[in-house]
Amino acid sequence: MTEAAGQSSPALAGKVAVVTGGGRGIGRAIAIALAQAGATVAVNDLPGSADLDSTVAEITAAGGKAVACAADVTDLAAVEAAVAQLVKSQGKLDIAITNAAYSDREPFHTADMAGFHRTMDVTMWGTFHMFRVAAASMIATQTQGCLLAISSPHAEVPVPRAMAYNMAKAAVDQMARTAAIELAPHRIRVNIIHPGWIDTPGERKFFTEEQIRDSATRLPWGRL
Repeated sequence: MTEAAGQSSPALAGKVAVVTGGGRGIGRAIAIALAQAGATVAVNDLPGSADLDSTVAEITAAGGKAVACAADVTDLAAVEAAVAQLVKSQGKLDIAITNAAYSDREPFHTADMAGFHRTMDVTMWGTFHMFRVAAASMIATQTQGCLLAISSPHAEVPVPRAMAYNMAKAAVDQMARTAAIELAPHRIRVNIIHPGWIDTPGERKFFTEEQIRDSATRLPWGRL
């Protein structure tokens, strides 16, 4: 960090980041934190998402730098176009965080296959698409950047009624490990984070407020 008027610059000043699924939950918190650290943040979510607009508005209202990056991560061409526009406007991409995910909870032998495939498409292929496009951009601009996958303990723990999500997150981990080896010569770092149980709107899809409150007391910290 550089010094100016006796104060250090924000840790990520001058950096450009994109966060998939950045409209709410973990992605929203990451986008806000990146902006607070000085980065220009491209908040990605589905086109027409009210969550996307509200996250961008919250960051800019607080004095941060944020732009909307609407694209369906399951569509490689859409991700390519979105990143190309971002790099055109900002000059580079330093950080790509793949957070977008989808999940249903059903026994695999009776699961609705549309939801099963949707889980794989968003959680696994969405991560791959952003990894692929972001890495190619960083290599082309000679940016020694960072790819970060928000994975899950589901990658290692076979949680019942969540086979598609378990499969997808396990694939994400192996994807990130492989990318780390391939991108090391370009000095592009690749990391994985396994968040524990986080208090997000998505948890309300599977649990009641009472279930969340009661189960959370058994966590080491005593809460989500």
